[in-house]
Amino acid sequence: MTAEETACKILDTMLGHLGIPAEVEVESHEEGACLQIRSPESELLIGRDGDRLDDLQYLVNRILRKHVPKCDRVRVDCEHFRAMREDRLRDEVRDVAERVKASGRPFEFRPLNAYYRRIVHNVLLEDVEVESHSPGGDARLKRITISVKSASTPDS
Repeated sequence: MTAEETACKILDTMLGHLGIPAEVEVESHEEGACLQIRSPESELLIGRDGDRLDDLQYLVNRILRKHVPKCDRVRVDCEHFRAMREDRLRDEVRDVAERVKASGRPFEFRPLNAYYRRIVHNVLLEDVEVESHSPGGDARLKRITISVKSASTPDS
């Protein structure tokens, strides 16, 4: 059994124990495997701002690592909620970058987890006029600041 099949079985078992009717299928993406849930109770599974999906994903990956220690992480999504949210975030980041370039003033994003911060940083790699900064530390949620790149002076 592959790691993806094992993860699918773990999630299906969890949902069964919770009494939530659902179908789970594995989808392949450039970021790796994604367990896509289809359920009439999708709102219950997604939670507020995807917090329950985050919890399910965390638990699935913890259990999966016990069975297949060196496997890649899997994502858990429901009714393509995460995919749509990621697309909206990418669009928002591009809009914010344009506003920062126009105004010259930095912009501080709402607190984001590591996965969403990585999306923000990756989107901004395409734009040579702005840069992003994340604070250090161990906090799970951090605010990214987007600012205009400072002009670097060549050494004389």
